[in-house]
Amino acid sequence: MAEADTEPDGDERDGDERDAAFRRRSLGEIESARSRHMWTRSAVHATDDAVVTGQWNGTVTAFDADSLEPRWSVDHPDHPVAIATIDGDEDDDGRGETVVVAGRGETGSIVALDSETGESRWRYETAEDVGDPVKDSVFYLPYVVALEVDEDGRDGDERLYAATRRYEREGETRRWHSTVLAFDADGTVRWRYETDASPIALDLRDDGERLAVGYNRCMGDHDNGLVVLETDTGDLAWTWDPGTAGDRRVGDVSFDGESIAVSSHGDKRGYLLGPGGAERWAVDLATKTEIDGETLYAYPNHAYANDGRAVFVTGNTYAEESRETKRRHPNEHRIAAFDDGGDVLWDAAVEGFVHELGTDGGTVAAPCAQNFRVRNPDAHAIRWFDLESGPTGCERLEGIATAASVDDGTIAAIEEPVAYHDGDVTHGEYAVVFGRPN
Repeated sequence: MAEADTEPDGDERDGDERDAAFRRRSLGEIESARSRHMWTRSAVHATDDAVVTGQWNGTVTAFDADSLEPRWSVDHPDHPVAIATIDGDEDDDGRGETVVVAGRGETGSIVALDSETGESRWRYETAEDVGDPVKDSVFYLPYVVALEVDEDGRDGDERLYAATRRYEREGETRRWHSTVLAFDADGTVRWRYETDASPIALDLRDDGERLAVGYNRCMGDHDNGLVVLETDTGDLAWTWDPGTAGDRRVGDVSFDGESIAVSSHGDKRGYLLGPGGAERWAVDLATKTEIDGETLYAYPNHAYANDGRAVFVTGNTYAEESRETKRRHPNEHRIAAFDDGGDVLWDAAVEGFVHELGTDGGTVAAPCAQNFRVRNPDAHAIRWFDLESGPTGCERLEGIATAASVDDGTIAAIEEPVAYHDGDVTHGEYAVVFGRPN
């Protein structure tokens, strides 16, 4: 919580009909995606009474959950790519719920907004930690890749955690600069953890005492795919690594009690770790497989664990000797769930690339884009699953689904238009899609 010669097996129930519970609201214009998936360009976050969206043009909008009418709209200094909320307590300090929006851009800004008005409460520029971009390219911009919120806080106050990174390249030398930050609710920085690796995921243990950080690329002195930090101080508690050659390490991390589910980019397996990094079990997800003389693999990009269950999602097929192949790994674009002993509970096709997972308790929502080798618009959808039993529903979209959020039965997602490189039709529109399916 990653084109086969034969169709993958597994439960294919996906509720092909559109769900009448879903509604949509246009978000205006955005450049159409092409056949291959693009970088993260949108964000969405569902709460009990609102849906907040972040658009590539910098606009952040809060929509009423019942009417989908805008409550407020403001400009973010960067491209908003992640959203979280801090509940707050009006009885104690007059500060109600806060919407926190993370950006990718010149400043890598984290902005805290009043949930009712959109008024700015505080702003922090993570470029102060990771440095300014050295090139005018999206891949070189400071990028806040993940947010985590501790509503209770070990000292009674809410806390926010963020992972930010910046990439640079000079000739054949590639470098990452990254920082994990802990904030008090008022924006005060409590501590920093800095490395020369590329963070990709954060997850907070339920008791708020440990923070897991997944590192995807390790090219410098930092050489661990998983770091677990003490949340009070930012001190290192323990580390783990798949122990594989190369700089690819971890795709995602997810706490379940004291266990952590980890998707490994190093060996394309899924792991469940105990305290201190003890390996409880490991499963092959999209490990290297030879088909017609080619060695193929796919990255397990997502992991989610809850209540003794762990789910992993795999991505696109790659060939060991080339980035291009007409073949497909048999476990490409799959979601699979495992019990606490590592035995498979169920698996299913997601049919295309999943940018992220929306999760809440036993519900997992996967926003699915196209399989770029097949380029079938029927694959575009929001699919949701029960951790115990598997596929439970599907909302088909004309465009690709690129972001999702789940909150107490509510599913929100972003649709983006796509135009395949070998076609002359644009599929879908830029919109927020929102529903409470049964």
